[in-house]
Amino acid sequence: MNPADAADVSDVSEHDAVAALERLGLSNYAARVFVALQRLGVGTARQIHEDTEVPRSQVYGAAEELTDLGLVELQQSTPKRYRPVDLDTARRQLAEALKSEADRAFSFLRAQRSARSERETRDDVWTTRGREPINGRVTELARQATDTVLFAAPDPAFVPDDLIAVLEARVDDGVSVRVVSESPAVRETFSDVAGVEVDAAMDSQPMEYTGRVLLVDDRAVLLSAVSPTEAAEETAIWSADTAMADILVRAIAGNIDSFVRDGDAPA
Repeated sequence: MNPADAADVSDVSEHDAVAALERLGLSNYAARVFVALQRLGVGTARQIHEDTEVPRSQVYGAAEELTDLGLVELQQSTPKRYRPVDLDTARRQLAEALKSEADRAFSFLRAQRSARSERETRDDVWTTRGREPINGRVTELARQATDTVLFAAPDPAFVPDDLIAVLEARVDDGVSVRVVSESPAVRETFSDVAGVEVDAAMDSQPMEYTGRVLLVDDRAVLLSAVSPTEAAEETAIWSADTAMADILVRAIAGNIDSFVRDGDAPA
């Protein structure tokens, strides 16, 4: 047994284990049968029924579900006998089944997202919370640029991992890309990206809140903020193809140069 598993076992009841297996995709009966087989080692439908109080008529279906998932081996005897695979194998099988179901679900969801109109997804102003969801929104908006992109960030932690590749692709398609930051590390991140204009911004430390800015063409804007309190979460607002987005894009684009240091200023 894994040391971590051993450390936690006293805190997990059978009910908890069954509930967890259900969340991993097993039916309630299949989860109860699988748990029972860990105790029995090998069992017939009758023995499993007596151990679990799962109706005997339902044990067969539950055991078949487990067999189909590769979690139980079946001996074609009279009566039939069932034996669980080892737990490492079971963990891998459940993880693979869960991934497969997630792939199927998100394949469908991607198709639905592609089919809907842009207008349906971009009304008014939206709020997004959390570093990773905001990373995803920044990348998605930048990928849609056809004319210009302006990105400003105070720290490398605010630069999504795949943003560089996205901006490189935009530059290749003739999009004008500009990155502004007071952080030398952020500027260094983009310094080798051909076609990207990188500018040094004035230090924003006097500000109470720090965050990032993204302007895409004349139609989309994202602004985020993180307060200085411990464990504060980044929050962003974004809008596209709206009157509010148009106002914010014009206001920010018109004032961005006032935050950029003169070229002769020390880096």
